[in-house]
Amino acid sequence: MSKPCPLIEVHQLERTYIIGAEKVRALRGVDLTVYANEYVAVMGHSGSGKSTLMNVLGCLDRADKGTYRLNGIDTTRMSEGQLAHIRNRQIGFVFQSFELMGRLSALKNVELPLIYSHVPFWKRRQMAKEALNRVGLGQRIGHKPNQLSGGEKQRVAVARALVNQPSLLLADEPTGNLDSATSEGIMKLFEKLHAEGQTIIIVTHEADIAARARRIVRMRDGQIVSDLSAEQDMTRQDGHRLGIEGAAR
Repeated sequence: MSKPCPLIEVHQLERTYIIGAEKVRALRGVDLTVYANEYVAVMGHSGSGKSTLMNVLGCLDRADKGTYRLNGIDTTRMSEGQLAHIRNRQIGFVFQSFELMGRLSALKNVELPLIYSHVPFWKRRQMAKEALNRVGLGQRIGHKPNQLSGGEKQRVAVARALVNQPSLLLADEPTGNLDSATSEGIMKLFEKLHAEGQTIIIVTHEADIAARARRIVRMRDGQIVSDLSAEQDMTRQDGHRLGIEGAAR
């Protein structure tokens, strides 16, 4: 049986920012391959490069060097218009701060990507309702964000990310503004979506959130320093912690 084609192929990505008189190398020769239906967590401390990598994967930013293929399409030299098309059709985004329009209902918030895709009114209304039902909010479609709890707002954001049936769901610290009980509900939702076949990459600094993924990629100083299954990663971290505790005795 032939091996499936990767959904994401990143080769030798480099990204440098100029901040005042200082050059900050956010990505330093990053290589990464992700296949369809993987559930990957990207971890790292502030300044590790994980958010820059997510922005490049989401076609929100460009690398200075290297290549990025999404579904076999080389995005490296695309125009801004072409990148916007890729973002709208193939990538769904979930952010820590929800990014909902306060004056619009849950239904109309979820419809927004479909308006930009020029989907007819009747079709986008149907697709938005289906997406909200998928995340368990079918009874809250007429509510505005100020009438929803934090967890419900994030579910609306997830429904909006899914409404165009994207190849890739990118989540940046999706539980960062939620309490532990609500976070648990959102993580169970991601597990359900993964079980249904959705490819998910979640960026987080929280070990318990990353442990819910199937694969954990760790970054430091703009480079990938570890890429293991979640089980292997947790075993390594436990061994490292025990080693430090033993040395301290």
